[in-house]
Amino acid sequence: MDKNKLENYREQLLAMKEEAEGQIEGNDSYNSAKEFPNDSIGEMSTVANHPGDLGTELHDRETAQTLKESARERLRDIEDALDRIEEGTYGVSEKSGKPIPEERLQAEPTARLLVEEQAEEEEARRT
Repeated sequence: MDKNKLENYREQLLAMKEEAEGQIEGNDSYNSAKEFPNDSIGEMSTVANHPGDLGTELHDRETAQTLKESARERLRDIEDALDRIEEGTYGVSEKSGKPIPEERLQAEPTARLLVEEQAEEEEARRT
């Protein structure tokens, strides 16, 4: 892969990294604000006003945690791709050593396998 294309992918990955870090940070501040919801609205009691509030709060925390974990996983994939650029192995399948097509890298810059290999890996996980 030529240096210009490689640099374009690196820049794209760095932008994706910044976005993922922002999502993680955003979820951290959301969880901090939700940690003591009664304090944030000025109530002195730690007892919920309505039983449904606890369910809603729990659901919100679980959703935020799921989004945070997804962003962390995405961040790991992005950092791995950036490492592959530095090592000179970006754009090459980790499984077969074959070049990953440009179309695949444009659609998914963190791709580490060919489409067929990725499908095989996902199928193996399901069984």
